[in-house]
Amino acid sequence: MSETQSTVTDLRSALALLEQYGDELIETNEPVDPIAELSGVYRYVGAHGTVQRPTRVGPAMMFNKVKGYDDMRVVIGVLSSRKRVARLFGTSEEQLAFMLKDAVDKPIAPIVVPREQAACQEVVHLATDPGFDILKILPAPTNTPEDAGPYFTLGMCYAADPETGEHDVTIHRLCVQSKDEISMYFVPGRHLDTFRMKAEAAGKALPISISIGVDPAIEIGACFEPPTTPLGFDELSIAGGLRNKAVELVDCLSVNARGIANAEVVIEGELVPNYRVREDQNTDTGKAMPEFPGYTGEAKAAVPVIKVKAITHRKHPILQTCIGPSDEHTNMAGIPTEASILQMVERALPGFVQNVHCPSPGTGKYLAVLQVKKRTPADEGRQRQAALLAFSAFSELKHVILVDEDVELFDMNDVMWAMTTRYQGDISTVFIPGVRCHPLDPSSDPAFSPSIRDHGIACKTIFDCTVPWALKANFQRSQFLEVDVNRFIPGFTQ
Repeated sequence: MSETQSTVTDLRSALALLEQYGDELIETNEPVDPIAELSGVYRYVGAHGTVQRPTRVGPAMMFNKVKGYDDMRVVIGVLSSRKRVARLFGTSEEQLAFMLKDAVDKPIAPIVVPREQAACQEVVHLATDPGFDILKILPAPTNTPEDAGPYFTLGMCYAADPETGEHDVTIHRLCVQSKDEISMYFVPGRHLDTFRMKAEAAGKALPISISIGVDPAIEIGACFEPPTTPLGFDELSIAGGLRNKAVELVDCLSVNARGIANAEVVIEGELVPNYRVREDQNTDTGKAMPEFPGYTGEAKAAVPVIKVKAITHRKHPILQTCIGPSDEHTNMAGIPTEASILQMVERALPGFVQNVHCPSPGTGKYLAVLQVKKRTPADEGRQRQAALLAFSAFSELKHVILVDEDVELFDMNDVMWAMTTRYQGDISTVFIPGVRCHPLDPSSDPAFSPSIRDHGIACKTIFDCTVPWALKANFQRSQFLEVDVNRFIPGFTQ
C-alpha cells in the first residue's frame, strides 16, 4: 500500500496532498457568484474535456469567498486531470485502470460508525427549522445562464434496495427546485432508479442521502457500472479496496438512510412516490445543465423529487462541484470503464490486451482505445474479439479503436497516426447497428439517421488500426539510438 493510499481519507486530506505540488491546486479570495460565474471562471482555468474551446488542463481551484455565503467555500476540478488523479492514488497515469481493477477484485465493505465520530454532522439544519432553505445553506452552482437552476453535480447518492437491503452509490443530476425539494434525473437502468421504482410500487418513499465533498476514491468507485458491479454490489467497497480501509458511514438524523461520515456535506431526504416536477419549472429555459458530451441537456418534463428533511455539514465546509463536460467527468467515468474492460478481456484473452484508455474526446463513456499485442499468427482476429468484449464490459461504449503495442494509447496524436497509416475504412471498420448506447448522445436519434430506431440507440463501431500479423515486418517504426539526454540537458525527464 502506498503512502498516498493511507494518508488520503477525505476531501481535506486530498486537498492537503495536492498542496504539496506547485501545480495542482490554486485558490482565490476574490468573491465569486455561484450563478454561472464560478463555472465561467473554471472553464478557462482547468476544465478541458469536451468544454468549448478555449479551455485547458489546469489545477483544481478553491473559491474561498462565495457571494451570499459567509462560511462556505467551493472547490472545483479536483479530478479534472489524469495526472492529478494518479497522484491522489499514489500511482502512475498508465496504471490507474489496473489499480481500480484490483480494487474491484478485492473490495472492502463499508462500516457504520457512531454519530459522535461523524464529522459530517458537526452542524445540523433540520427542514422543520424556521427559515430552512437549501440555497440559504449551500451555494449550489448554476453552471451557465441557461441552466434549469442550481445543481449539485458531485453528490454521492446512497440508498438501499427496499426489498433486499442492499446498498448502492451513484452520481446523478440534482436540481434545487424549492426550499426543500431537489429533482433527480435518472438515466434508464441505474440501480438507484430500480430501488426507487420498487419503493414507489409499494407506495413508499425511498430514504436517500447525498454526500458531497468526499475522498476521491469514493467518487471514482461510484462510477462503476454493470456487469462489473451488478445490482446489489455496493461500490463503496471499491473505495475501501482502493484505500485498503473501509469507508465509514453514519446513520442519518432524519431518515432511515446512511451518509458518508467524513463528507463535507450530507443532504438527507426521501424520494417521494408518484410525484414529478418539470426540471426547468423555475426558469422555463428548456435546458437542464451542461452534460458530459459537451452539450446542454434537455430539461425533462417529469422527474422524481427528493423531499429534503435535513442538511448536515462539517464546520467551515467545502462544497465540491464540477463542470459536466470537463475532464473531471472523463476521469470519473473513463477510468472505471478502463478497469471494467481490462477485467473482462483479461479473463477471456489473458495477456493479449496491454492497456485501455478512455480519452477525453470520447467523454470517458463513448470511446475506448485498446492496445493489443499479437504474439502468434493465431492472435490475428482476436483484436476484434477484444473489442466485442469491451462493448460487453461497458454497454454505453460507442466506438473502440484498436492499436498495436508500439502505439502510445495515451497520446491521441499517436492513435490518429495509427489510424492514418494502419487503417483502411472498407476493410478495417466493423459496424454493429441498432444497439442501445446512451440517451445524452444527440446523434443517437432517428432525426440524425433513419437507421436509428429510437433515441439512445447507436451504431457501435470498431476501428481496427492494428497491422495484420503477416505484414508486421512492413510496419516497423524507425528506431533511433538510445541516449542519455541528461548528459546534454541536466534534469531532463525521458
